[in-house]
Amino acid sequence: MSEQEVVPTVATPAEQRERLLAEVAALPLLPGVYRYFDAQDQVLYVGKARSLKKRVSSYFQKDHGGTRIGLMVSRIARMETTVVRTEAEALLLENNLIKALNPKFNILFRDDKSYPYLKISGHEYPRVSYYRGSVDRRHRYFGPFPNAWAVKESIQLIQKVFRLRTCEDTVFNNRSRPCLLYQIQRCSGPCVPEGRTPEYARDVRNAERFLLGETQEVMDGLQAQMMAHSEALQFELAAEMRDQITSLSKVLQQQAVDENSATGRDRDVDILAARVQGGRACVNLAMVRGGRHLGDRAYFPKHVEDATATLLLDDEEAATPPSPERQVLEAFMTQHYLDAQVPSLIVVSEEVDPLLSEALTAQAGYKVTTQAQPRGQRRIWQEMACKGADLALARLLSEEGSQQARTHALLEALDLNVEDPAALRVECFDISHTAGESTQASCVVFENHQMQSSQYRRYNIEGITGGDDYAAMRQVLTRRYSKLAEAAQLGTGRLPDIVLVDGGKGQVSMARAVFEELGLDLSLIIGVEKGEGRKVGLEELVFADGREKVYLGRESAALMLVAQIRDEAHRFAITGMRAKRAAARTGGSRLEDVAGIGPKKRAQLLQRFGGVRGVAQASVDEIASIKGIGRELAEEIYRVLH
Repeated sequence: MSEQEVVPTVATPAEQRERLLAEVAALPLLPGVYRYFDAQDQVLYVGKARSLKKRVSSYFQKDHGGTRIGLMVSRIARMETTVVRTEAEALLLENNLIKALNPKFNILFRDDKSYPYLKISGHEYPRVSYYRGSVDRRHRYFGPFPNAWAVKESIQLIQKVFRLRTCEDTVFNNRSRPCLLYQIQRCSGPCVPEGRTPEYARDVRNAERFLLGETQEVMDGLQAQMMAHSEALQFELAAEMRDQITSLSKVLQQQAVDENSATGRDRDVDILAARVQGGRACVNLAMVRGGRHLGDRAYFPKHVEDATATLLLDDEEAATPPSPERQVLEAFMTQHYLDAQVPSLIVVSEEVDPLLSEALTAQAGYKVTTQAQPRGQRRIWQEMACKGADLALARLLSEEGSQQARTHALLEALDLNVEDPAALRVECFDISHTAGESTQASCVVFENHQMQSSQYRRYNIEGITGGDDYAAMRQVLTRRYSKLAEAAQLGTGRLPDIVLVDGGKGQVSMARAVFEELGLDLSLIIGVEKGEGRKVGLEELVFADGREKVYLGRESAALMLVAQIRDEAHRFAITGMRAKRAAARTGGSRLEDVAGIGPKKRAQLLQRFGGVRGVAQASVDEIASIKGIGRELAEEIYRVLH
């Protein structure tokens, strides 16, 4: 009997719908998380519910017409559900799945928790410094701060008031006399014997208390020490205390926060304000640490319009759907705080689900409270955060509007027929080197009306005569498009709509030769040729397919976009070239070539000695003191770097 080939049957849309409705009918009245998938098995939406049956049923048992909910439901091919014990567990699981699956109909925030900190090292004479990365228990960290500027401002305050050192340990260990900071009274000079006094440890303790918000206690302690020195007839020391008190008083007077109200729970507070307009949203996060307002940071989520239009609640809550601002705020809090550090008080611009406080409290191990109607100083902070959100969102909408106008202007100027202007993809190339040394090519990408930095690429150019930009351009274009051309022919890849090269007829001719060899459309290639006198605004566009040059005009929006993309390619190429050149000149690559030195040990060496030069200046014994590096390996490192 011959074997018969079994042909798998594909369910019709009606059969899929019937199967989904049967699965919905079988769902329990328990809390859980649900996921919707389309026919290509791409996740559409992740949601949580206190009752899976009620929530999921509301999507399938109602006619949503041509709304966004209707569009999403029409694309659902299958679903998955997970039952949990509590709503808090559902919230945690929903957050993890949103981050992992990146669903199209959920509000998504960029996962960026890499905040800067102020670090006081565990050295005998501690150093204050800017820090970003994983923490080490040997040191103390204060923050997080919303941006680098806030950290650096705090370091300057500590230098003025407490005169702590900021120099690297390698510099500190090798100085024979104090530096300029000592001369201008920004450091007490512990790098030399006369500066290594017990008062330095006292200043470190006071700086730490200041950063923790104990400003009045620090002030009282300094005043008591000044009186004690005065009574002991130690007038020079008393004068130093007086100057320190004066400096600290000036700092406190400059703070925007009323110190009298910044006590207790007000010493560490986050303030969140959400705004939604024109299909875009902004969450402005302001931070108060140690009673000091450190500034704010704006976040702009994706999928806002789709996500806020597709949220359905359980039946008993359907009459009071949350506002888009509340939805955005809750999405930010779940994605930002769950599995991260959270203060005990969060002031918000909208009432949020009490479940969030419960989940954050369970995670943090201490009481976390949200407050939407604050008074006093908290009210001032809330108003500041709301104003910041309004300004940031208005700026974003303005920038996006002008950027879209530039895209349309470029399409019109080049007579390009692109169905969706947002889909216009431009790739731009630039070559950078210094007298033929460390040649690099850059490729930057413009798409969806903005630069796509995650798609940028650098290419090390080798095997050419130094300074031959034409050969470098030929090499990078060949490497970039040889495989992409094959994929495009098979229908599995997409070529850009425009290929910009920074150069005139010569570079365009080289690009033309490459595209002819690869069988690609020559009309894609456009060169940006410098105008008369190489003046900005006089650039002309040169085409590889024989069209005449085009001068867009100094005020042309299309030229502004071309210049923006060209300048970004130039910037990206220069930074890569400089980094490569610096590594070659300081021996960075030689350290990597030492047998037995992997990324972890190399990072330890660079961190311990402050860079490759510091490693080169270290002795064999100092290198061998690093954990995991024995005497033999230390001698090899010393030999390679000398």
